[in-house]
Amino acid sequence: MDFALILLVLCLVTGVLWVADHFHFRKLRAPGAPDPVWVEWGAGFFPVILAVFFLRSFIVEPFKIPSGSMMPTLVAGDFILVNKYAYGIRLPVLNKKVIEVGQLQRGDVIVFRYPPNPTIDYIKRVVGLPGDKVVYRDKRLTINGVEVPIQQQADFMKGGLALVPRYSEQLGTVKHDILIEPEMSSYVQPIVRFPYLNNCQYNTDGVTCVVPPGHYFAMGDNRDNSQDSRYWGFVPDENIVGKAFFVWFNSSFDFSRWGKFN
Repeated sequence: MDFALILLVLCLVTGVLWVADHFHFRKLRAPGAPDPVWVEWGAGFFPVILAVFFLRSFIVEPFKIPSGSMMPTLVAGDFILVNKYAYGIRLPVLNKKVIEVGQLQRGDVIVFRYPPNPTIDYIKRVVGLPGDKVVYRDKRLTINGVEVPIQQQADFMKGGLALVPRYSEQLGTVKHDILIEPEMSSYVQPIVRFPYLNNCQYNTDGVTCVVPPGHYFAMGDNRDNSQDSRYWGFVPDENIVGKAFFVWFNSSFDFSRWGKFN
């Protein structure tokens, strides 16, 4: 269900009713006469719907994290806010960028429409920019021939059941934590035949990809439990929804998780 399209339709319908009442029908009603039902339940909601549509389309949009692919940064049940204008102003529904605002950087956590099925929203961390050569082999990340530095941290309690090795990773100016499970295989294979598949080479210990123009390579922080660009390809710029930046609620009422994140 395209909620943005539904909001747009509601905004247009209630807006037409509001204009019709404000400039015509209101003048025909007797002073003190009650508003008809179509005004009370139609035109009356226009300002509220317009405000919601504007905020959600151009300022900030809420999302819920559905899985553990971004642990330990984000966990299932986190409710996050996404900055809609961080990388530019886009037309609602069409998602066409009309005003350039900022540039996407390595290490940014983004929400985007899943390339194989754009009706689904995904959240991952940007690892590769257009033109980058990204290598993920033997559980180590290399970008343009330089291995990304990591440093071991205290183990992460996963699901309250098992401890998983945690590392801090430095991507550009962004330092964040990742999970790596050494006992799991490094073997990956594409799950769909994605555009620019020929830009990638797969072998038994990982994958090497050159990111095409206008696209990005995205990975989950839970490296061994994330279906990401290693499996379904690159994220086109037009699929990007915005930059995730804030946890405003957690379904487990874990207050320590609330706030900004890297």
